[in-house]
Amino acid sequence: MKIIIINGTEKHGVTNRLKEMFLEPFREKAEITEFYLPKDCPSFCRGCISCVMRGEHTCKDAEYIRKIAEPLMAADLIVMTSPAYVMHATGAMKALLDHFAYLWMPHRPAPEMFSKRAVIITQCLGAGANSAAKDIKHSLSWWGVSDITVFTGKLMGEIVWEKLSEQKRLEFTKRIHRLSKKLSGVDYDKSSRVRVSTKIKFFFCRMMQKSLHKNDPEYFDGKYWAEQGWLGKVRPWKI
Repeated sequence: MKIIIINGTEKHGVTNRLKEMFLEPFREKAEITEFYLPKDCPSFCRGCISCVMRGEHTCKDAEYIRKIAEPLMAADLIVMTSPAYVMHATGAMKALLDHFAYLWMPHRPAPEMFSKRAVIITQCLGAGANSAAKDIKHSLSWWGVSDITVFTGKLMGEIVWEKLSEQKRLEFTKRIHRLSKKLSGVDYDKSSRVRVSTKIKFFFCRMMQKSLHKNDPEYFDGKYWAEQGWLGKVRPWKI
């Protein structure tokens, strides 16, 4: 089993503590690859759309993106963590998600994504954990991932784990262990179920790509869809 972890911050705070507790039952049976942002992707997307129009290898940050994309494609479980900054995911996480624009279903989704499972871990002081998770979930769902589990934590008056009340630490510990126990018991040799909402997104994008490919057979995205067989009867969740 392979797990990729993408952390939205290099800070080893409450979010990192929750992630470490989640990973406990996986440590002895999984190959874990971990990235910390912004260290492992220090550049912002500049919006040149080269990755979309000419291929991800043409991105100015292709070296960083390739190092993350390869284990991402190979992973059975994707774990993405981010504390909430001003009620959203960290800027470093958003910068990485922008770099993966080419993976969105209207462009060139990877067939591997449709069979993957993902976990999002967020927490914040007060409100914002849900909206931070939503930022990440939005991209994952448009990559084709259907099976997405979200863990959110709400701190009350302190942002340091050791200073949290015993009751709050116990609450977080029980919840994250319950989640990790559930997901560590999954048979990852079996593909996750593809939701109807994912299939609907795919079919709308297919209609668009079918029209674009008909008008211009060399259009980059449409050509990719044709090569995958998706403009015909082939579907990425039936591989």
